[in-house]
Amino acid sequence: MEVFDYIIIGAGSAGCVLANRLSQNSKNKVLLLEAGGKDTYPWIHIPVGYYKTMHNPKTDWCFKTEPDDTINGRSINYPRGKTLGGSSSINGLLYIRGQSRDYDMWRQQGNTGWGWDDVLPYFIKSENQERGKNKHHGVNGPLSVSDIRIKLDILDEFRNAAEEKGIPKIKDFNTGDNFGCDYFQVTEKNGLRCSTAVGYLNPVKKRKNLKIEVKAHVKKINFKGKKAIGVSYWQNNKLITIKANKEVILSAGSIGSPHILQTSGIGDEKKLKELGIPVIHNNPYVGKNLQDHLMLRPVYKVKNIKTLNKTINSLFGKMMIGMEFIFFRKGVMTMGASQLCGFARSDESRETPNLQFHVQPISTDILGGSNLHNFNAFTPTVSNIRPTSRGEVSIISSDTRDNPKIKMNYLSTNEDRKVSAAGIRLIRKIIFESETFKKYYPEEFRPGLQFQSDEEIIRAASEHVQTIFHPVGTCKMGNDDTSVVSDKLKMHGIENLRIVDASIMPNITSGNTNAPTIMIAEKAADMIIADQ
Repeated sequence: MEVFDYIIIGAGSAGCVLANRLSQNSKNKVLLLEAGGKDTYPWIHIPVGYYKTMHNPKTDWCFKTEPDDTINGRSINYPRGKTLGGSSSINGLLYIRGQSRDYDMWRQQGNTGWGWDDVLPYFIKSENQERGKNKHHGVNGPLSVSDIRIKLDILDEFRNAAEEKGIPKIKDFNTGDNFGCDYFQVTEKNGLRCSTAVGYLNPVKKRKNLKIEVKAHVKKINFKGKKAIGVSYWQNNKLITIKANKEVILSAGSIGSPHILQTSGIGDEKKLKELGIPVIHNNPYVGKNLQDHLMLRPVYKVKNIKTLNKTINSLFGKMMIGMEFIFFRKGVMTMGASQLCGFARSDESRETPNLQFHVQPISTDILGGSNLHNFNAFTPTVSNIRPTSRGEVSIISSDTRDNPKIKMNYLSTNEDRKVSAAGIRLIRKIIFESETFKKYYPEEFRPGLQFQSDEEIIRAASEHVQTIFHPVGTCKMGNDDTSVVSDKLKMHGIENLRIVDASIMPNITSGNTNAPTIMIAEKAADMIIADQ
């Protein structure tokens, strides 16, 4: 049996960070396990390639949510990365840290060391910021953060219209206060994706004390009493068992981590016994507290101004897009999932923004579909970034090769339905009540102005809602009875087991979640090294 000091399960946004930092000390023998394959698929590295990597079984687990009564009974596709770099290899590349208030609330809940002032140094440490160094940004980190390489009049005009309606133009979303409207920054370097595999793993993968195993599907964590002692995984139809001298670190993400915990015997003992799984530790909150950002996708037709629909739909347009990327590393193929971002309040009673816009200069019926509408239109999506609805990840068998149930309950609270409808109304206000858009004769193609009440708007919008791929919270950090890990990210009731990924967030951050996940791993690495 091979023995390592640290076994990291999952080579995603967090796992690659840990592999880099923990193997810096040549005395640490580190193993990184990834159930997916190598990140050699070319579309991973072309930014707009998320259209080719999401819903592709080569690179995506291709999960689906359970039918959700709160969104008209729909089941939706739920992409999660299945390759080195995990979801950072297939995501929309958008770099948003969230608000200082998010982290101060984590600290307020008793999580010592997780306030904004505590976590900011780790955001800075991780970052290689194209704009240069200042008190909020770093330039020596592995994660390249760049300005977008495409500008379009339709996006500038939305920004102008938002300013008319009281949402100011700003220059930086990542200083702790993100109220305003600006272009996203993206995790790219020279027009190519900078996943955590590219930024953190590639430079160190030849270290003699770091072993990386791909297509290594974890069966379970092994225990001696209540102490994690190793891992068993399948590789090439062979079951391999390995030992950990110091720690097993679970970084399989907000779906994968509770899945592996439950199949390993940590979860609701009643459910585990029903499935014939020996109970190691009873914690019914493993897999609970699932939070995500639901994206409402209104579409607006416009005249007298171009969007990208017709360009992308034409053969000549596609050729020009390809040439621009090949020769200049600019244009459509360098686009993240959205280009323009805005943060605003759903009503004046809010202290800080609780809505986020992702404005896209395209429109389509199916997110990720190649068939764009054959007319000029754009999609100013809107999301409630402080949802109160909660879902759950639960296993259906003792075998980790069987996908778990993902039950979202997206709009199960009156608060979330009200805020989501308010988001559509704010978009309408920006587009129909601003001077900026009058000359473009906007028309609401979807959901349609005939829907006016909260419930009418929600029912109509639910036909096209999608996740923004931000699942968090299923192994909640805290010290109360509903938490799974401590503020040191150590599993309650278990020795030598730590969880390091987005699943530990007690509450979802106010915006995109990849940058916060990388920060969590940077901070965890320091805690692990300090314990050593």
